[in-house]
Amino acid sequence: MADRVANPVLPSSGVLSPLGLDAVRLLPGFWGDRVALNREVTIAHCREWEEREGWIGNFRGERPRRGREFSDSEIYKLLEAMAWAEHPDLPALAETVAQAQEGDGYLNTRWSGSRYTDFEWGHELYCYGHLIQAGVARLRMHGEDQLTRVAIRAADHVCRRFMDGAETCGHPVIEMALVELYRATGAERYLEMARRFVERRGLPALADIPFGRAYYQDDLPVRQAQVFRGHVVRALYLASGVVDVAVETGDEELLKAVESQWERTVARRTHLTGGMGSRHADESYGEDHELPPDRAYNETCASIASIMLSHRLLLATGDARYADLAERTLYNMLATGVALDGRSFFYANPLQVRVPAQPLDGVNHAAEGGLRSPWFDVSCCPNNIARTLASVAAYLATSSSAGVQIHHHTPADIRHGDLALRVETAYPWSGEVRVRVLEAGAGGVSLRVPSWAAGATLSYEPAPGTAASRESRPVEPGYASIERRWRPGDEIRLDLPMTPRWTYPGRRADALRGCVAVERGPLVYCAESVGDEPPLADVSAVTDAPPVEHHTDGTGGTGGAVELEIEAVHSPPGDYDAWPYTTERESGGGTRAPLRLIPYHRWGNRGPATMRVWLPAAE
Repeated sequence: MADRVANPVLPSSGVLSPLGLDAVRLLPGFWGDRVALNREVTIAHCREWEEREGWIGNFRGERPRRGREFSDSEIYKLLEAMAWAEHPDLPALAETVAQAQEGDGYLNTRWSGSRYTDFEWGHELYCYGHLIQAGVARLRMHGEDQLTRVAIRAADHVCRRFMDGAETCGHPVIEMALVELYRATGAERYLEMARRFVERRGLPALADIPFGRAYYQDDLPVRQAQVFRGHVVRALYLASGVVDVAVETGDEELLKAVESQWERTVARRTHLTGGMGSRHADESYGEDHELPPDRAYNETCASIASIMLSHRLLLATGDARYADLAERTLYNMLATGVALDGRSFFYANPLQVRVPAQPLDGVNHAAEGGLRSPWFDVSCCPNNIARTLASVAAYLATSSSAGVQIHHHTPADIRHGDLALRVETAYPWSGEVRVRVLEAGAGGVSLRVPSWAAGATLSYEPAPGTAASRESRPVEPGYASIERRWRPGDEIRLDLPMTPRWTYPGRRADALRGCVAVERGPLVYCAESVGDEPPLADVSAVTDAPPVEHHTDGTGGTGGAVELEIEAVHSPPGDYDAWPYTTERESGGGTRAPLRLIPYHRWGNRGPATMRVWLPAAE
């Protein structure tokens, strides 16, 4: 058994090495508050709904079976969340799951009597993937127990059944799960099984479907693809597994293929929020520059998969651009996916909602954006959020021979060897980040300077009573480092400019032409209209007057925030029954009035609302 480090991703090589959850402890702040809420509220909420909907009862043999063919995976995601959070309810739920496992390791409440008869849609291997990830989480946090044994028996069953042949699953995830089990146990068969699953895809390995084989990335071998395509979650889960296989086998060609696909996807198929997915019909990317704000799908699970992939590429290469996208996605997608009370969720995350949805207290049978819902028929997103928040501290910092790297700025205690650090910041509301040395050590400390933070400065303040000199210098986006023998009381300060900025779309994005958005720090902002507030449909333009900041208190949940006020032009009342086109350009007249913008991740918390990120720009 390999040494136990509490982290979801533990590659054996790469430029950077992850720190375990025992080495990074979140403190109260933007992410610390959300992680605490997740442990205290969201995990219990998910379990309650899975019992109510009968998905846990499926493992007890209750009939008729309830839920979709992949509902087993939601219990496994919840178990992973419980494992990272060291939740006391895990043993009982694991016991329920263990009761359903068959003698040869097979485990599925839907397909037991007709095993492996539908690789395109059956999701059997997909469900195993999430079971194995839960088992790895438990192994690394706790050690061997019933859950880890169930996961290992299932993985061994998969290796016996699928090592030879050409079969694979329509929904990737087992690839990265098997690699992580290999990393946790040292058993080579798991890595080899994952490698074979990767190499089979695109030969093709699956039957064609109306969406086409690109839907599940079976249209081309992984090495030949130029961009991520098809179903977004499938594409990103597969890419994450491919990176894992490439790193563990030393396959540089395979790693470079994913890096190239990531580059083109970020440049042409990614929304301002970091969300991915432009088509509702097949939950897919769409074509290059197809980025409609109102029809954007941007599934919450896709954002989590994007964070997983960016983090893996960051570990492999040390390139700050991967942390930049992860930060954008963390603050504007993951944080958006769950309400401030921890009990309702977004499945889809469009950048414009034209009509407020009707309030809902029960199961949402649709995935359309615009309504925070307590549960869905397909509730992958709540459980995915729960497991990601439970382990989000693992993404914050890494180590290398050069020292410690801090990639995401939030209050936390970080330890590496003898060196103990405390990060103090009100980020993302404030751009001031202080890193104070608690226990002495030697080496470098690097802080990421985001790509938007031109004009940042880095300062060093020696501990009182020492002979060292103060330092201060401007730093460019990337990583800013200081190396020395540290003493308790030494302090590093990173100052990031937080002036709100106008953001304009590239001219190839047809659906965004003539619009403008506002960002501040890592946050994307939006306008929201709830109830009787002025309708956003009447905003015909926004002027380029500088946004004005308004600092709010913490009464809205999870601390205070910064809202912005801009100047908008509201259209005068007109004859809306007339032909909506004209041969003359409209004059652009109307009434000027302030328009309040809120962080995108906070929208929809006051009730059903209309919302808009991209606003029409005044000429």
